Amino acid sequence: MSEYKEIFQRKEIKYLLNEKQFVDIKRYLEAFAKVDEYGLSRINNIYFDTPNFYLIRTSLEKPLYKEKLRLRTYGHTTDETNAFIEIKKKYAGIVYKRRISGRYEQMHDYLMGGDEEIGFSQIAAEIKAFKERYDELIPAMSICYDRIAMAGIDDNDFRVTFDTNIEWSEESTDLRDIKKGKQLLKPQQYLMEIKVSNAMPVELSKKMSELGIFPTSFSKYGAGYMEMVRERNQEFIRVNNNIAKETYGMKGKVAYA
Repeated sequence: MSEYKEIFQRKEIKYLLNEKQFVDIKRYLEAFAKVDEYGLSRINNIYFDTPNFYLIRTSLEKPLYKEKLRLRTYGHTTDETNAFIEIKKKYAGIVYKRRISGRYEQMHDYLMGGDEEIGFSQIAAEIKAFKERYDELIPAMSICYDRIAMAGIDDNDFRVTFDTNIEWSEESTDLRDIKKGKQLLKPQQYLMEIKVSNAMPVELSKKMSELGIFPTSFSKYGAGYMEMVRERNQEFIRVNNNIAKETYGMKGKVAYA
């Protein structure tokens, strides 16, 4: 297993952009930030949760503190792909991310209940404690998307990401066999995240205001969960309407709304 691990502490501000806003703000950013060495990359995630989705339901209530656990890879995934187990926490508006890396097969098997340790570092201990705290964790949903990431030329702590083609699936939850999911964004829509360790640059804030770009609250896993709930409710209504029609001869009437 790789010894690679990372710790992040920063503010993450999100924005939904249309095509013109994306082109205009990216052109503006190129004066002081550049696209990283990976260019356009595919990011794959499995979010682990309890069977009743306790973690994401709690997160959507916008508490002062919330946390998530996910398994992440980049690009095509095999047993040998480098993968990251990540704990993402948010407290009072500050995002804390702690992660450790290793072979995908080992990381996946560990989160699925395997006994093999993933290391003996502080981060590994925190991941183990997370698993013990929520002892029924299952792979609840995959969230995959294409990303362009930019980093500040003079300020390494300044980062901007643009995500498109965001797909969710509650059925495809092994990144070695990921299938096309359902879209979360509209066509030609982008999710931009600005990640800063301190305050947002003033001139950037002014430019975004000129372009009509304003902060929004958007969680990829949260949005996927809400879509899943909506689809399940629609299926529940459809099935019960069919039962009502067959039982009572109701034609064209809605039994459940």
